[in-house]
Amino acid sequence: QVQLVESGGRLVQAGGSLRLSCAASGRTFGAYAMGWFRQAPGKEREFVTTISASGGSTYYADSVKGRFTISRDNAKNTVNLQMNSLKPEDTAVYYCAAGLAIVGGRLRPNYWGQGTQVTVSS
Repeated sequence: QVQLVESGGRLVQAGGSLRLSCAASGRTFGAYAMGWFRQAPGKEREFVTTISASGGSTYYADSVKGRFTISRDNAKNTVNLQMNSLKPEDTAVYYCAAGLAIVGGRLRPNYWGQGTQVTVSS
């Protein structure tokens, strides 16, 4: 069992930066690939980025490539999402997820966090 708690979401101006964090409980954090997904109002939840269990491989949605960076610290059971050059269309609830499988660069989640709101004003 893995429990995930996100933090760091807030209101930010377009062009600004934000760092989201996800703290995981459980002794097996290092066995899980991690990812971030987001859901904007009226839209389906979408893939943002994935990082492998070791941290050696990362994958990004085209919409965030070059602007967002995912990282993890297995010693601290945390995964972070650094978001730069934010755009109003990045506004969404951001969810951290843990899973054992990556398919086509996309994490297949087994566990979800509760989400954190990111709002980018124009």
